[in-house]
Amino acid sequence: MLSILGRPQTVCNGITRRDMLQAGGAGLFGLTLPRLLAAEQTLAHSHRARAKSVMFLYLFGGPSQLETFDMKPAAPAKLRGPFQPIASRTPGLEICEHLSKSAQVSDKFCVIRTMTHPHNDHNACHYIQTGHKWTRSAETGSDVNARETDWPSIGSVVEYLSAHEANGRDRTFPDYVYVPNRLGHLQGYDRTGQYAGWLGAAYNALATDIRKKGKDDNPFFRNCDDAELDFRIKGLVPKSEMPLNRLNRRSSLLEQFDGNVRRIETSKRIQDYHGIRERALALVTSERIRDALDIRKEPDSLRDRYGRHLFGQSALMGRRIIEAGSRFVTVLWDAPDGYSWDSHRNSQSLEKYLIPGFDQTYSALLTDLDDSGLLDETLVVAVGEMGRTPTPTATWGRGHWSHCFPCVLAGAGIRGGITYGRSDKDAAYPAERPVSPEDLAATIYWALGIDPELRLPDRQGRPTPILEGGKPLVELFG
Repeated sequence: MLSILGRPQTVCNGITRRDMLQAGGAGLFGLTLPRLLAAEQTLAHSHRARAKSVMFLYLFGGPSQLETFDMKPAAPAKLRGPFQPIASRTPGLEICEHLSKSAQVSDKFCVIRTMTHPHNDHNACHYIQTGHKWTRSAETGSDVNARETDWPSIGSVVEYLSAHEANGRDRTFPDYVYVPNRLGHLQGYDRTGQYAGWLGAAYNALATDIRKKGKDDNPFFRNCDDAELDFRIKGLVPKSEMPLNRLNRRSSLLEQFDGNVRRIETSKRIQDYHGIRERALALVTSERIRDALDIRKEPDSLRDRYGRHLFGQSALMGRRIIEAGSRFVTVLWDAPDGYSWDSHRNSQSLEKYLIPGFDQTYSALLTDLDDSGLLDETLVVAVGEMGRTPTPTATWGRGHWSHCFPCVLAGAGIRGGITYGRSDKDAAYPAERPVSPEDLAATIYWALGIDPELRLPDRQGRPTPILEGGKPLVELFG
């Protein structure tokens, strides 16, 4: 194998990476930088993977640490919050009374209490999904929408590497999927951090598109019927309904277009087109994808356990997608009302919908994955982009607070029934073992067997590390 940033491994013929660099510099092997990068990509797995796949449960807006997994019952009444703590199966871990189902399965998960970073607004959605700080605020002001120059999401890096490392593996089903909708779309935004950025649009997630019924509707707060829970990709038709000559015509038109763009092949955007084209043609007749995205195939009893609200059904869909072979699935709890987990106003939504809804779904997901054997090979990450202020408002809302917030990990060898790190007396700052978004991203990559120090070519073809710092939390794995 090749070494990746200094790890001495050899290729199958015994040549080291240093040998290849020297030979490439002399032109003996004709080893150009792109070919060297391609070789490194192919051999990105520098250790045995603990996880075959990742489910990334993203609670956009920022759940309160003090109302979930880091309660401070001894704190002054003005700080500790309106909810009572209850015991869990984890020694020393008291969690919110509205997380009673999760308390019963806490022996399956680890609570990191000390996620921290300085980016105290929702653009941290870029940071938590990529492992890279948001750097556009000064130049763009209020612009929260994604750009092609953004850093690629962790899922997009996984998709990119899967595309370059297929080695005969069936790649019909995309390796990066986003459900139930793209981040921000229910609010009218197209938020950053969820896309492939400079890696190219060919490595964006396959995203489903569940909409809300009206301006003030919040499908995460209510039961959804099957008519609106249509996760299937629009325009995806059964193979029996796609005449061969129609498919051939589509392919022929694409081939003609190819001929016209070959002369400008150096354009990154045009190069992206080929990957998009291949995926689009595969999607047209994929019975496997169509079946996996049909939530109606699940038993009613299991759907009820997950919860009929949008987050519950989306998490169940995420499990179906993992079963079908995808490697990175983001299950989003968005903010269609503009608030949700961004609970500035009061604690009523937390008490009625948010915490109980997460509790129902999370406990059902871990139990379901465990019963099926998938938990052994699936890393489940539950996190927001920040937490909430220790000091509440008069109505028990809380403001933005990125300096200390929780992340919950399970599966793929994670040692359940433990906590990691300790916050101070007010859950305001880490007192022990702070964990950065870089550390979390490195842990996810490491669990998947991907070297966190791997380099990929940017839009100019320059070798660029997928992370700039960060250390995998290997001690969390048994």
